[in-house]
Amino acid sequence: MRLCDRDIEAWLDEGRLAINPRPPVERINGATVDVRLGNKFRTFRGHTAPFIDLSGPKAEVSAALDRVMSEEIVLPEGEAFFLHPGELALAVTYESVTLPADLVGWLDGRSSLARLGLMVHVTAHRIDPGWSGCIVLEFYNSGKLPLALDSRPPSDALAETLLNEQRFRRLNAQQPEVAEQLWKDAAADLQKRYDFLAQLAGKAEKSPSEG
Repeated sequence: MRLCDRDIEAWLDEGRLAINPRPPVERINGATVDVRLGNKFRTFRGHTAPFIDLSGPKAEVSAALDRVMSEEIVLPEGEAFFLHPGELALAVTYESVTLPADLVGWLDGRSSLARLGLMVHVTAHRIDPGWSGCIVLEFYNSGKLPLALDSRPPSDALAETLLNEQRFRRLNAQQPEVAEQLWKDAAADLQKRYDFLAQLAGKAEKSPSEG
């Protein structure tokens, strides 16, 4: 299950989850938090290496990647980074994220960017429990036009996964009857699952709803 918007705000208030700078309520939607693009990039520079042997020791692979990657590029405020068709670039989020040991994060790009051919994260979308720092992005332009990227608009959505209610603020505000019925259905389904498992185990103890 995923944290809903209400849970995300509660975890932020309690200090169990940290996002710095803290996003305003408008950027916490459903089960996601919109994060922005930072101003630090690395690209593949011109090189003569015929290939990189990914089957070698990790240290050798990392050294080979360092040889073909550029130094860190830090853009001045308001200046755009141009990603040309077929190019891959590394970047970081503007926000720094710290996850507790019992929470895993998931990074997904916006569909509006995908329609332009921009892949925000080529692989490894998971943000492991205990992670602390800016999130590394793997940009790839699979389209036919150069794309100008800057840090002003939200760039992609970060979904904190693991646990709690699935009632969302937007649905509750627009269709409270539907939201309430969904919540009742979920509670009833949970009770049925508990009763079934308790019966299989031959238990006669009280169910959670009776406590």
